[in-house]
Amino acid sequence: MTRTALVFGGTGQIGAPLLPLLHDAGWQVVAVSREPRPDQPGVRWLTGGFDHCDDLPTHVDAIFSLGPLDRFAAWYARGDVQTPRVIAFGSTSVDTKIASADAYERDLVHRLQAGEASVLATARERGAAATLLRPTLVYGAGRDQTLTRIAAIAGKLGFFVLPGGATGRRQPVHVEDLASAALAVVDAQATAGRAYALPGGETLSYRDMVARTLAAMAPPARLIEVPSAVFRGALWLARLAGRMGGLSDAAIDRMRQDLVFDAAPARTDFGYAPRPFTPDAHALGSTRAS
Repeated sequence: MTRTALVFGGTGQIGAPLLPLLHDAGWQVVAVSREPRPDQPGVRWLTGGFDHCDDLPTHVDAIFSLGPLDRFAAWYARGDVQTPRVIAFGSTSVDTKIASADAYERDLVHRLQAGEASVLATARERGAAATLLRPTLVYGAGRDQTLTRIAAIAGKLGFFVLPGGATGRRQPVHVEDLASAALAVVDAQATAGRAYALPGGETLSYRDMVARTLAAMAPPARLIEVPSAVFRGALWLARLAGRMGGLSDAAIDRMRQDLVFDAAPARTDFGYAPRPFTPDAHALGSTRAS
């Protein structure tokens, strides 16, 4: 029997590879987008969002939330769509930014925690099985706010400056591996009511992660390392000029911190097998004139 999925965030980083996976697995998909989109084989697009969307089905076999967890949690708590299965993405930021000096980041953690609790509570009330997925640093679609942003800056300058001591370990995860994980948990009964960290398949230092990203650009960009005090002074001047406002002091401090997660529970419960860190110029949107 053909199964039906309702997908929020189908145009996003994870949604783009998930939709064809669902189609290939025989699912019929109803996907929601803020902008009108033409239907495609196996996918019917609805225009709307969490606040309002006409023509939502009354029942589906699974709901996938690939966007903001807090907004999905609020929609799910008041929604009328019945389903036995919910798969919702959050972030490992719920753990890594809990003690951040940045007020915005602490608020993000609060919203993630509240969203996770709400999704699990609503699912229990409705007799549904919910699974929460927490990716680490996402890459592979050219739309992330870390590696793609680094590549964009390096693409303009031909180099990227990093403070010395950026040795904190990272586990960047490819969007296609996240899409595969989302599909894999649907029929994995052990995942009901649980949350899983989804790290990438390789652990490397922040410095090496950036170096490999720059080497993957077309043409490659240079990595320049400077003393931390010099970097912070240059950043202060850049902020005065209205640039680099998105790079907080807390983010710089985390370059020295290990943000490492255990993939064993996901591997055991639904066969999670992420690839090593494999950036490429196309996925980084980093092709530039030489």
